[in-house]
Amino acid sequence: MPQDKLTERAMIETSAEYAENDALPRRHEVHTSGEEGCSGPAKLPESVGRKPVKEKSPAEWAYERLVLYIQSFEEQLDNEHEVAMGLAGGQVGVLRIEGLGFFDPDIVTFYGSEPDGTRTQLIQHVTQLNVMLRAVRKEVEEASPQRIGFRLVQDLDNA
Repeated sequence: MPQDKLTERAMIETSAEYAENDALPRRHEVHTSGEEGCSGPAKLPESVGRKPVKEKSPAEWAYERLVLYIQSFEEQLDNEHEVAMGLAGGQVGVLRIEGLGFFDPDIVTFYGSEPDGTRTQLIQHVTQLNVMLRAVRKEVEEASPQRIGFRLVQDLDNA
């Protein structure tokens, strides 16, 4: 490789820049549609970067990223649909997401209900985390669907 290309690719960072870049979350996506940022804002909310990733438990870090994915997914829905998640395992089903939480250091919890109204709670270890977001018709005819993503981001900002 020519020297000018090597110089172009080489980047000198100060100690502070190195530490900051090492602590900041990164995301990269490529989509067939050519759209960027389909799973969330290009710039992450300040609340996500407030605490370095290395200082977060696996559960807290998984929770924050799930919040962003859920909010982005909801932003793409019309007023006739709400966010739910598909379940796999012993019984395949759908959970309408009504709440999300974490229990340090490694548990993420989803609260919600099944299409028949049965209250459901999924407790998942972060090493087993596998979430498929789905759009499901609203349960009741209301003027607007329930949006958990907005509340979750608001909670992150207030933390």
